[in-house]
Amino acid sequence: MSNMPKDTILNMKSDRQIVVLDGYTLNPGDLSWDKLKTAGVCTIYDRTAPEEVIERAQYANIILINKVILTKDIIQQCNNVQYIGVLATGYNNIDVEAAREQSVVVTNVPTYGTSSVAQMVFAHIFNLTQHVAQHSEAVGEGRWSECKDFCFWDYPLIELQGLKMGIIGMGRIGLATAKLAQALGMDVLFYDPMLDREPGMGKKATGIESVFSQSDVISLHCPLTKENYRLINSKTIALMKPTALVINTSRGDLIDEVALAEALNEGKIGGAGLDVLAKEPPAKDNPLLASRNCFITPHIAWATKAARQRLMDIVVDNITAFLQGRPINVVNP
Repeated sequence: MSNMPKDTILNMKSDRQIVVLDGYTLNPGDLSWDKLKTAGVCTIYDRTAPEEVIERAQYANIILINKVILTKDIIQQCNNVQYIGVLATGYNNIDVEAAREQSVVVTNVPTYGTSSVAQMVFAHIFNLTQHVAQHSEAVGEGRWSECKDFCFWDYPLIELQGLKMGIIGMGRIGLATAKLAQALGMDVLFYDPMLDREPGMGKKATGIESVFSQSDVISLHCPLTKENYRLINSKTIALMKPTALVINTSRGDLIDEVALAEALNEGKIGGAGLDVLAKEPPAKDNPLLASRNCFITPHIAWATKAARQRLMDIVVDNITAFLQGRPINVVNP
């Protein structure tokens, strides 16, 4: 499809129909859609329910989605579609084989939030080791004013220098996280089945069991596959130090949430910082919501304004390249 003749692509902007089915999370109002609008006639929806997808997308030439699911049946009913763009990196919500069968190009945005996600990793680590918000709340409650000493703390204060940072998945974000860890004086261990050595660090890969057993902090940075589904489970938790911290900014299903909740509540590991869960938004009875020393943020590691602006720019670049007959970031070549 990368050699698609230009005459098969709608080149008249006035005829080119672009629909964004769930644009709110990318742009809740602080960014501009103007660059996208130069590519065609745009219809932008904040959100689209499953039963509304076909009605809104069936006449579009270009469909842009974030988390909306495009099944084979939906794609087949969108007779005019030539291009599907994902407003994210993951594209498991699209039947890419069905798109290929219909000669529909599917693209994603492979890198835009590397720095933002790595930053969130350490936001969770600092929270678990310094408890800044909790101590600030205690001060606001008047406890410092009433204190007999010049200081107080309710939680162990942990220095990161000299601790071992275990990273599972050494892609762009894993590497960025590793470099931040090294800057703080941590010793980095990593496991990645695709890598033996990371040239940017001069570190050799470590066996996954060693990462689990030796690390003081374990951070997940791998795509979800059949092989690593619920990678963090009762067996792998049993390998960890009782003080270990688990950080997940990758995919919720990398963790067996029941097993992690039990381990936290029983003191088998030290704590967890999670930006993703298996089901989002979570059910109110998700056991992690009330677990001991578990802190959850609502899937926002990617969402700094700078990262979202980069994402928006790359989405437009992807569409421009497609319209010029040289598509980039194609996931179904």
